[in-house]
Amino acid sequence: MKTKLSIQKPARVGTLAMLLLAVIITPQKVSAQAQKIKNVVLVHGAFADGSGWSAVYAILTKKGYKVTVVQNPMTSLEDDAATTKLAVDKQDGPTILVGHSYGGAVITQAGDHPKVAALVYVAAFQPDKGETVLQWVMTAPPAPESGILNPDEKGMVYYDLAKFHAGFGADIPKAQAEFMAASQGAFNVKGFVTPLTSAAWKTKPSYAVVSTEDKTLVPSIQKAMYKRSNTKVTEVKGSHAVFISHPEQVAKVITDAATAVK
Repeated sequence: MKTKLSIQKPARVGTLAMLLLAVIITPQKVSAQAQKIKNVVLVHGAFADGSGWSAVYAILTKKGYKVTVVQNPMTSLEDDAATTKLAVDKQDGPTILVGHSYGGAVITQAGDHPKVAALVYVAAFQPDKGETVLQWVMTAPPAPESGILNPDEKGMVYYDLAKFHAGFGADIPKAQAEFMAASQGAFNVKGFVTPLTSAAWKTKPSYAVVSTEDKTLVPSIQKAMYKRSNTKVTEVKGSHAVFISHPEQVAKVITDAATAVK
């Protein structure tokens, strides 16, 4: 009887120790799986700046993500991609790279960075290597509300002040749209006509938000690009400024990408 007890006691202690260890470790494993990627870099497009991401930024940071907002110089595709890569350089691990509008071309060019784990396109262009943004703009008639003007004598492109609310952000307050129109930066047309030399969506998982009421980048163009690349699409009833008018839905696509990528 004594021999039997001396054998069983260590076995029971060992089992209890293993159970306690599992209880301690399991929550850590679950937490790591729930948020596999913590870094997000947000890239704005033409006729807007990084401040438009403020609501998305707030949502993501509250969820524990480390968010960086790029301020593109908008002097050329090469300069904007280089600026975005500088932001990715500073990340401490795998990163979700997000682009709105023309920013989609920027993340397509810059997304070959080794730290970029996935791409998220928000009502954004997604050209292939050798293609330009302008090529895609011309694949469908523009919406009557669109206010993209021809380049001026210095090669700068602006959005018509009178059309900004209806064309760029019909679902945001008029006063906000007017301020965005007044504060839009000078965008060099080179960003629209420079062929891409890289197409990161060919090698990185891609996700997209299609803004179904978009009057600047019409939905049919968005859908055609994303269908070609087999991008996972979420449709949102929003304007071109969908990242401002529907930040929760845009943030969800970003977090879905962060948790899905292996």
